[in-house]
Amino acid sequence: MKRRWNWPIWVGFVVVVIGLFSYEFFARFPITRDFPWANFLLFGIGLALLVVGLFRAFGRPQVYRGQIFGSIFAAMAVLFVAFFSYVIFYVLHQVPASAGAPRVGQRAPDFLLLNQNGKPVGLGDLLRGPSGPKPVALIFYRGFW
Repeated sequence: MKRRWNWPIWVGFVVVVIGLFSYEFFARFPITRDFPWANFLLFGIGLALLVVGLFRAFGRPQVYRGQIFGSIFAAMAVLFVAFFSYVIFYVLHQVPASAGAPRVGQRAPDFLLLNQNGKPVGLGDLLRGPSGPKPVALIFYRGFW
């Protein structure tokens, strides 16, 4: 009897690898930037498929392949998830806050920039209007308009 291809092992490992390398893509969106739940969802799906594949490989070895590759892929997938979790939850939280950045609620330092017409505009000038202090919204856009 010819043994059949054990697809959950291969698909599960590919899904775990996609979960590992898709963090940069998901970090673009505010809903997945602070907590990478989409990556952990991919990890969960991939690990579940690997477990199903391993149960198939070891439960019915005469029918399904994958005892060796499944074990290796499962170990590598667990290491990938552990590495990702270590970087996200430990290493990135060790990065110190910028010493020069204003805190929430603190007034921004005065600066002078050019507006869209090429004329200099200062933050202090915008805050001090002719009729008294007025609110200013400062928008940072990476790129150009």
